[in-house]
Amino acid sequence: MGGDGTATGTAPDAGRRAVLDEAVRLAVREGLLDAPAPVVGLLDVEGIRGTVARLHAAFESPAPVLHTFAAKACGLVPVLQLLAESGMGCEVASPGELAQALAAGFSADRLVFDSPAKTIDELELAVDLGIAINLDNWQELERLDAVLAARPADDRTPRGPLGIRVNPQVGAGAIGAMSTATDTSKFGIALRDPGAEEALVEAFRRRPWLTRLHAHVGSQGCPLPLISAGVRAAYELAEHINAAVGHRQIDSLDIGGGLPVNFDGDEESPGHAAYVAQLREDVPGLFDGRYALVTEFGRSVLAKHGMVLTRVEYTKSAGGRPIAITHAGAQVAARTVFMPRAWPLRIGVFDADGVPKAGPSVVQDVAGPCCFAGDLTAEGRELPLLEPGDVVALYDTGAYYFSSHFAYNSLPRPAVYGFRFDDADRARFALVREAQTLAEIVAESGAAYADSLVGLVDAGAAESMRAATEGAPGDDPAGNADDDPGRDPGPEEVPACAS
Repeated sequence: MGGDGTATGTAPDAGRRAVLDEAVRLAVREGLLDAPAPVVGLLDVEGIRGTVARLHAAFESPAPVLHTFAAKACGLVPVLQLLAESGMGCEVASPGELAQALAAGFSADRLVFDSPAKTIDELELAVDLGIAINLDNWQELERLDAVLAARPADDRTPRGPLGIRVNPQVGAGAIGAMSTATDTSKFGIALRDPGAEEALVEAFRRRPWLTRLHAHVGSQGCPLPLISAGVRAAYELAEHINAAVGHRQIDSLDIGGGLPVNFDGDEESPGHAAYVAQLREDVPGLFDGRYALVTEFGRSVLAKHGMVLTRVEYTKSAGGRPIAITHAGAQVAARTVFMPRAWPLRIGVFDADGVPKAGPSVVQDVAGPCCFAGDLTAEGRELPLLEPGDVVALYDTGAYYFSSHFAYNSLPRPAVYGFRFDDADRARFALVREAQTLAEIVAESGAAYADSLVGLVDAGAAESMRAATEGAPGDDPAGNADDDPGRDPGPEEVPACAS
């Protein structure tokens, strides 16, 4: 295999398929799909490294660039460490992702903290560590003002870059939920809203420690011209602010990520080089070295280098259509199951030994184990007819699928392995994450507090019984029931003067 993860002497796309097919065969041989684990994730280590190398090469220019990986795409610590060793930084959007990034060995100066809901504690931690922060809204900016003002007078200058995220409002891509630059997006300060640009100029003028602008148009479904238009809006705003304040205060631009991925074939398309070409055409000043750049790619780095493997447990037919029941469904491919048109996956079919299966194509469904009818990873797909014991591969699942488990039916998270071929074409597998055990599922389900709710009921019943016993008439051990102030007197007890 070549150093970019392709088979030696083959075209990249054909080489990628050869790598994946061989990985399936060897994973089966190694017993990675044996019971009790009939579903597993695989990551191509050399494929990932090759994509990162091409990313760095695409952005070569006088402008210094920090490529950060969007941790949300795959927050598994071994994956993050591999990316750190490959020269990437990390973009995090929650305390959990920050903890994962730190565990993977990223230094503070290679981290970017994004989130529309940062707490005071999170802001204070990021400032203490010197992590770059992209502020999302005016209230957060005021909150950061207070955080800095509360620090000692000699420690109010942030060590990490601080910037503001703007929403360039350039429109939506094909998937609305993935589009973050619509007129009403929840992210950033809406740039085209009345008075927003003037307010941003004043915010930078009053705060010399604000040195960065951030814009991110969206993710899958956003075409290159739309993404580029968002970057151009941020670039032009930076130029305007710097001119207004009279010096180059903004010295870096975080242009986000969002490069879409081709789910129709093996090739990396459109690819980072095509994206840079679009940027050079639309925003030529971006690369002249006046601004340091930050990117936040996730899906485009990992998606093509991961796959989910699962065994076919049963096959059946309904309405004349064959259906293969597998162990991979919504729990590992939630987006594909619930939004199949937006997130289709290519399906690979292998026999029980992991060898690509031949034969005439038959229209059939590939179903998962979840207890609802729509749990399908492929519907009406033409594939070689699947049989019990066969292996199904869900391609292009390296990003989001492994780190976004959906615990429907309390199905366990599958194990994830990385694989790599050496120069002699020998494959090695390394465990990235163990399969979740049933004991862990039960523990996470609150087993340690099993009697807590029943305890509330029992305690409430006991309290009610005590109250009823203590307050019941005639319970005075001295027989002074008539002294009960809450007891209505009978007619014979009415005093004479009341008649």
